[in-house]
Amino acid sequence: MNAPKLDLVLRARRAVVGADGALRACSVGVRAGRIVAVAPHDAPPDAAEVTDLAADEVLLPGLVDTHVHVNEPGRTEWEGFATATAAAAAGGVTTIIDMPLNSIPPTCDVPSLELKRKSAVGHCQVDVGFWGGAIPGNAADLRELHEAGAFGFKCFLLPSGVDEFRPLSEAELELAMREIAAFDGLLIVHAEDAREIAEVPRGRGYSAFLRSRPPAAEQRAIETLLGTAARTGARVHVLHLSSAGALPAISAARKQGVRVSVETCPHYLSFAAAEIPDGATRFKCCPPIRGAANRDALWHGLRAGQIDCVVSDHSPCTADLKTDDFAGAWGGIASLQLSLSAVWTAARQRDVPLADVVRWMSARPAALCGLTRKGALAVGRDADMCAFAPDDSFVVDAAALRHRNAVSAYDGKQLTGVVRRTWLRGRPADGEPAGRLLRRMDP
Repeated sequence: MNAPKLDLVLRARRAVVGADGALRACSVGVRAGRIVAVAPHDAPPDAAEVTDLAADEVLLPGLVDTHVHVNEPGRTEWEGFATATAAAAAGGVTTIIDMPLNSIPPTCDVPSLELKRKSAVGHCQVDVGFWGGAIPGNAADLRELHEAGAFGFKCFLLPSGVDEFRPLSEAELELAMREIAAFDGLLIVHAEDAREIAEVPRGRGYSAFLRSRPPAAEQRAIETLLGTAARTGARVHVLHLSSAGALPAISAARKQGVRVSVETCPHYLSFAAAEIPDGATRFKCCPPIRGAANRDALWHGLRAGQIDCVVSDHSPCTADLKTDDFAGAWGGIASLQLSLSAVWTAARQRDVPLADVVRWMSARPAALCGLTRKGALAVGRDADMCAFAPDDSFVVDAAALRHRNAVSAYDGKQLTGVVRRTWLRGRPADGEPAGRLLRRMDP
């Protein structure tokens, strides 16, 4: 008897297929971790294993989350590779790109990158890549980091919240961008301008915190970034956009040839400032969650193509750092496991198709980082997939999430859309640390 031609065939009555994200019935054939066939649903399978998705499930490409703070080494009590990648797999995320902070040391030179990789070996349930950092004084290290496989470089235009990752001045920003442009790298930017930000008064009120970080802080910083990108020719990416008021300037810069992309996050698409109770610092993040009209404008920007992608900005911490004082509490929202469900919950209320959500959360983040084997159910791609039940629902229990600390802005919220199974290169992502460490130059 001849051996089967395929290792696995997944059959789905509904799947988001190909680069265009068409929703149709199909069978996906996998060999040696790659998708080698996308055939009709009823095509006779010749595989060692055949799996049929349930009637209420949709087969999706694995999500790509390019904005995750794993925090290991140095602040592993906040998170870590084992817990972060377990949460990712449970949420249908099969690739993450780790931020250069809040680990100690931050990933701002090659030895720090190698230390980060060593910390991750043998602990990852999904594939993991790494951003480098651009801080004062390390412009000479950026090319070496690029050549060592960092996917790009993150910088802040105001204090980051941790002393070891300092912000760039406008002159230092231009220096870094000229260096990055010389090897056609990518600069990703936390764009808030400190000159527009007021001191937060101590207390439990969210409104005072929100007033301290007005939309003008984002808009002024983004205008600085766009002007510098126009002068230097560098490729830039705006992180975690919360203020839709910055979109006209971004669109205008694109028309003038500036190479700029932009992301937003599930919490900006899910929550509104008026809904945040006093003392609920699990909602604190920077830039902040703004009003309902701004949230609607972000959704409009996504649908109009002004915003490229949606990623988590998973920024966890220990519970003791989320005091009820908005001045002193750590700013960050842990959402890696919940991102798809959170965005889909809000999207379906706006009649946004699931294929659009998948494009924003898989194909476009993969393209941002040049991950040509990720982001689609298509021949030649890695067999990274998830079974998603878009009509099923659940109530979030922060204590049951797989990231390290039971703190989440979504705790107690009912979400629609359940990830039931995840596959990494055709194998179940069910606890085995089978994730690979990715480098920018990987095919």
